[in-house]
Amino acid sequence: MSTTTETASAATLPATRARRDWPAALAGVVAVVTALGVSELLAGLLPGATSLIAAVGQVVIDLQPPGAKDVVVALFGTNDKLALELLIVAVAILIGAGLGLVARRRYAIAAVAFIAAGVVGFAASLGDPLADPGMVAVASALSVGVGLWVLGSLLDRSRAAVGGGTGTTTAVMPDWSRRSFLIRAGAVGVGAVAAGVVGRNLLESGRSAPVGDGPAVPPASVTVPPLRPEADLSTTIAGLTPIVVPTGQFYRIDTALLTPTVSTTGWTLRIHGLVDRETVLTWEQLIALPVFEQYVTIACVSNEVGGKLVGNAKWTGVRLRDVLEIAGVQTAATQLVGRSVDGWTAGMPTAWVMDPDREPMIAFKMNDESLPRAHGYPARLIVPGLYGYVSATKWLTELELTTLEGFNGYWIPLGWAKDGPILTQSRIDTPRGGVAAGQVGIAGIAWAPDRGISRVEVAIDGVWRDARLSAPISDTTWVQWVTDWAAEQGRHEIRVRATDGTGAVQPEQPSPPAPDGARGWHTISVNVG
Repeated sequence: MSTTTETASAATLPATRARRDWPAALAGVVAVVTALGVSELLAGLLPGATSLIAAVGQVVIDLQPPGAKDVVVALFGTNDKLALELLIVAVAILIGAGLGLVARRRYAIAAVAFIAAGVVGFAASLGDPLADPGMVAVASALSVGVGLWVLGSLLDRSRAAVGGGTGTTTAVMPDWSRRSFLIRAGAVGVGAVAAGVVGRNLLESGRSAPVGDGPAVPPASVTVPPLRPEADLSTTIAGLTPIVVPTGQFYRIDTALLTPTVSTTGWTLRIHGLVDRETVLTWEQLIALPVFEQYVTIACVSNEVGGKLVGNAKWTGVRLRDVLEIAGVQTAATQLVGRSVDGWTAGMPTAWVMDPDREPMIAFKMNDESLPRAHGYPARLIVPGLYGYVSATKWLTELELTTLEGFNGYWIPLGWAKDGPILTQSRIDTPRGGVAAGQVGIAGIAWAPDRGISRVEVAIDGVWRDARLSAPISDTTWVQWVTDWAAEQGRHEIRVRATDGTGAVQPEQPSPPAPDGARGWHTISVNVG
């Protein structure tokens, strides 16, 4: 009889322990969520403070191994930053659950671990060049303090007991009903999430340039002609990408988890290194140079064949060569390095920049509006023909002249090629999926900046035909192409290839984006019903 009773008691131990543990784990989760939410709110309210989530995420980005970017962008595209931050939050929640379990037995140990996590977040935040260490310290301390208060409140340390005469404080759950505890924990958690959302919205608000921020850019002295109707086939073909991508739909790829906020007041551009005269230009001095407009297609090297990480826009700014001539480029300089306010760097051959057949620029406007913060306000580099990872420095603050051997930009040590000319590419935009039998338009875009596109061919079930091209608006932009197809029932394979302005045909052999861009012909399968 006693044996049976002992066996039953032993069997109930795991269930009893689980009933004690889940409230503690939930308390730890809510405490961590609260600390993160407070961090986001303070980052949005205090100038110079920053998000703990973003700070840790930035460290992860900076320490990523070679090849990681290619995999992450392939999986998540322009949602790569969101995916990283969600992963960080998920890991923090798991850690919070563990700390809650520890705190139920040894609150002091959990508190020390909680504080240590705050110190790690503080240290990570100091890597942000725009962060104020004092504000970061205040925000980190408040976030950790509020989180610990929530943890202690939910565990009700005021009713802790001294265990075993050892002097060790053991936190116990308050004597509430399960429903009361869940209501309290849920209310705190919802409030924390709301604080975090408000804080992040404050951080990311005003993606457009601040109104009235500094002197306005003067009108361009060299303008592009208005687009002719025949230059944009998307007005008559559903699903075709417009010749000029609206700013709000333009792709964004960079390493900044938090969009830098830069004012033209006090902003400077330093030109140094292998130059005759180290020069620092103010915003007023920069925009006093001749302003011009041009259409340029830019692309991310991580773009897969058929991918969306490419866009065409109208850019307004000053000639990069005009700026470099003020400082005087020395003959030994073979590389130009652009540096962002957040420390990101991109290096490009000086010969590419100084080629008179190209017009690299420091852009202030995008599609006739001030650069949005997300695209580099107040100034960024646009270099026709080069992938963004070696050229398109956003939030520009420095130009350094050096040698190709003397410096590697951000992405080069991570396995990407030193040179980054944009490859000839083409993409099918429509049709996708299934279509009805009859006349169907097959259309897409093709690009080879700064060589231009001379021909696009489309293969339907292996039979090639020439496509019609939109009127090119420049050699530095993509073109649209279209061909009519009398679609018959069944499944069909459609492929596309482009020929650039030099006569070189887009290669068929596929390759991954790393180390210098994806190759291959975009191929889709269409079911005609």
